[in-house]
Amino acid sequence: MNDHRRDVGADGTDDIDPHDAHTLEPPHDIGAVARFDQWVDDRFDVLRGREPTDRILYAISELADFSVLWMLIGAARGVRSEHEAAKAIRLAGILAAESALVNGVVKSLFKRERPVYQGERPHHLRIPLTTSFPSGHASAAVVAAMVLSEDSSWTPLWWGLAATVAASRVHVRIHHASDVIGGALTGAVIGTVARRLWKLPTR
Repeated sequence: MNDHRRDVGADGTDDIDPHDAHTLEPPHDIGAVARFDQWVDDRFDVLRGREPTDRILYAISELADFSVLWMLIGAARGVRSEHEAAKAIRLAGILAAESALVNGVVKSLFKRERPVYQGERPHHLRIPLTTSFPSGHASAAVVAAMVLSEDSSWTPLWWGLAATVAASRVHVRIHHASDVIGGALTGAVIGTVARRLWKLPTR
């Protein structure tokens, strides 16, 4: 769910190049939104710097890049039968459409900077260069959970995993909380439309 990115090692810092920043408009610091984002970020500070919490949330955040996590789940289910394979193809197609819409259209409407963090990160993390709003990870997670939950008895697992992916983006300081909420709402709309346009394969 990310475009051009730069790598930051576990022992390095997230250096922000001022020459890159000038191409973006300032963050949308609407008073109430900024206060909400800060309040949520303060809550996450209680979890940051703790193991295995850091390792788990950094790992799941990385694994969800480009919807790899959801593609792997779809592929694992797809080997069981032709019906499941058709469902896996449907999931991949819907996620590809979601990525194109969010990264190619929705993000272009907003010019919000990502949270600035120049401290040392406990684990390796790939830093997106795209704008912050909405969260592509959160959008894809909601879409994936909606699609995976159809004709499935594992619905709580899919939604729990989606919530963890979304929360991880705040934990690793890649997104503001409002970015994640915006992404989740975007994903809900895309998922609803996609499920109506591309029906679940029949057995």
